[in-house]
Amino acid sequence: MQRRKIAIIGGGQIGSILTLMATQKELADVVLVDLPDQVNPVKGKTLDIDHLRPHIGVDINLSATSDYQNITGADVVIVTAGIPRKPNMSREDLLDINLEIIKEVAKKIKQHSPDAFIIIATNPVDTMSYAFQRLSGFPRNQVVGLSGALDTGRFQYFIAEETGLSVKDVSCMVMGGHGPTMMPLIRTASIAGIPITNLLSPQQLANIVKRTKEAGTEIVNLLGNGSAFFSSAASIMEMIEAYLGDKKRVISSSALCRGEYGVDGYYLGVPCVIGADGMERVIEVELTEDEKMALNTTAEAVSASISQTGL
Repeated sequence: MQRRKIAIIGGGQIGSILTLMATQKELADVVLVDLPDQVNPVKGKTLDIDHLRPHIGVDINLSATSDYQNITGADVVIVTAGIPRKPNMSREDLLDINLEIIKEVAKKIKQHSPDAFIIIATNPVDTMSYAFQRLSGFPRNQVVGLSGALDTGRFQYFIAEETGLSVKDVSCMVMGGHGPTMMPLIRTASIAGIPITNLLSPQQLANIVKRTKEAGTEIVNLLGNGSAFFSSAASIMEMIEAYLGDKKRVISSSALCRGEYGVDGYYLGVPCVIGADGMERVIEVELTEDEKMALNTTAEAVSASISQTGL
């Protein structure tokens, strides 16, 4: 039986942690790709992870390279390559630099892994997902962006923290763009089926929404150089496992909308079913008038960002 293979473009923090997670789960062989002048430190990371394999008893193959030929046959490709945010930078400040990176990466992945499921983590993620899909010509089910999955995890955590209850029992969803206009859905959030509005006051809920929207910036400011990586990697791993295991997970992801929620032709964070066929479908839920207005606001922000790519 052919071994499964994960390719990660970018050997920084997210790529390294994903490699460690895949190793711990004995999920698949992993190849990390980085620039020629940066690949040696990445090789050091993979070798270090190799040295822990005897301690946890797993057998997978890890490698680091600057040659895209090594991603041939990958089941999943995660794109983390790009410049991370620093304090006082928005995700949009990264657009021009990271767009040039995505252009090159899309060409290489199309050449060497045309059948892989692609997860984009490069910011601004909705815009970069759109750019990658347009440049590669891949069908929409094959390319998703990390947005709502990460934001939803933050929303879950803040609800659990405020209530003092387990994160395991929190169910919620964040839609919209991966940025300050994102839309945490309070109305549908619950803990073990109990509506969150029964457990927290309107002011508590407003504070949670605000902190969810600002969570990435809060981390950037605390780190001083770089952005979130542990939670980002964990969110991506959920998506990888949903695809490889055909789990039909409903995960908020940046997906190419074709009329869903009134959005047509660009990427936006929406509830997606992820299984063996990639992003298998977008689930549409009835929104209130206020929610529709909020979604329109975030859709307009993403559309404005995408227009800057010229694609």
